[in-house]
Amino acid sequence: MEQAREKGKRWVISTRNEMRLAAIEVAREANRKVSIFTHDLEPGIYDDPDFLEVIKRLVLSKTYARIRVLIADPSRAIKNGNNFVHLGRRLNSYIEFRHVREDLRTHAEAYCIADDTALVYRLQASRWEGIVDTFEPPVARLYSKMFDEIWLASEVAVEFRQIGV
Repeated sequence: MEQAREKGKRWVISTRNEMRLAAIEVAREANRKVSIFTHDLEPGIYDDPDFLEVIKRLVLSKTYARIRVLIADPSRAIKNGNNFVHLGRRLNSYIEFRHVREDLRTHAEAYCIADDTALVYRLQASRWEGIVDTFEPPVARLYSKMFDEIWLASEVAVEFRQIGV
């Protein structure tokens, strides 16, 4: 018989709304950092007002908070606008965007990690099916390590720092 988990919870997601709620839940678990690997900033997920409120509260309440976002294809977010990008422009000391280097864009997954403990992970960024866990440090550290490697190899996304007139 399986023992009950002492910390956190795990569940499966399969819809856009479930993904939105999962991203909010994972971000709420953060005390110092959130790392997001996305293909196009998933409209309706990372620009959701509730998600943005969680991120804003984190960076304004913790002087050492850091939000890092890797974007494989930022053209849609730039073209259509994105409230997360606008927040990042205002809080650019805390929120940083990077454009994934072209040879590293083969990663099909998308994920959001909070403090190397909580994560929402989708194997295919083009689909909403995935898994969420609010306390799974070994798995979160594995994806955090992969995120860090891509982060270091990627370029600062200057297009997200420019303020359009």
